[in-house]
Amino acid sequence: MIESTTGKGVRHGFERESVVVPLAQLAPLKVMRPGTKESHKYAQILTSVRAVGLVEAPVVTPDRERPGRYFLLDGHLRIEALRDLGVTEVECLVATDDETYSYNKRINRLPPIQEHRMILRAIDRGVPEERIAEALGVEVQTIRRHARLLNGICPEAAEILKETSCPAATLDVLRCMGPIRQVEAAELMSGQNNYTASFAKAILAATPEAQLVEPRTNKLGRARTAASEQIMRLERELASLQAQVRSVEETYGIDNLHLTVAKGYVRKLLGNARIVRWLSQHHPEYLSEFQSIAEIDSLLPADSTAA
Repeated sequence: MIESTTGKGVRHGFERESVVVPLAQLAPLKVMRPGTKESHKYAQILTSVRAVGLVEAPVVTPDRERPGRYFLLDGHLRIEALRDLGVTEVECLVATDDETYSYNKRINRLPPIQEHRMILRAIDRGVPEERIAEALGVEVQTIRRHARLLNGICPEAAEILKETSCPAATLDVLRCMGPIRQVEAAELMSGQNNYTASFAKAILAATPEAQLVEPRTNKLGRARTAASEQIMRLERELASLQAQVRSVEETYGIDNLHLTVAKGYVRKLLGNARIVRWLSQHHPEYLSEFQSIAEIDSLLPADSTAA
């Protein structure tokens, strides 16, 4: 449902009835970049569509100038997957306007821990691991690894990290710590919004021996306990880093706000089908760059979210 601009209530964002549209009658509003079909994301979509069909229907809006033709607002990769699978028509949702900015751009992606819980629930309900792997386009070993994601992680730490982008590599480091230290590490990572394995290893290096699951030994079995001076120096460096982060936040916020507003404006422009058509006809090189800006998920540096 979409709120009405007249103040008389709400109106539907989509027509009540879906339509079956031949793929040849769909006009995409987004230029597919070279190499898209070789990406891991496209391979997952193709495998999922082949295994279980479309989970989410594409969204279209009618072409007012050419009856029977539709502009594709959302679902470009799904449509390409259907073409590659030899499908000739697809059932679509019909939007009541030609805006594209309000669809998958506003979806929160599934955090790893939530994905783990969904996989466990599917397995508990009798879905074979092979079936889940086929639907997600991954190996069976990957599904088993996801199912064991929280083994050795205390419930309190898992609760803190459940809505975050904490990768499996970071959880592997947390398993080396005792429950109390896991909670402390989870709170520290959440406070810094840094869930990388490198940061977790830094916390592990500063962890007292008594809070480790096993003594620090290398693969050859030789003890490698860090010297107390090194631990104290690392703790001072962490404290200094936190102070620097707080200092940067004071000056970084306004610049980040300006960039966010600019990105939102570009995304709003690309949500208008007429503007997209004009750019594709007169300045396709600008359209490609604008789409790159609009598809930015985060303005944070890449290494702040990397595993």
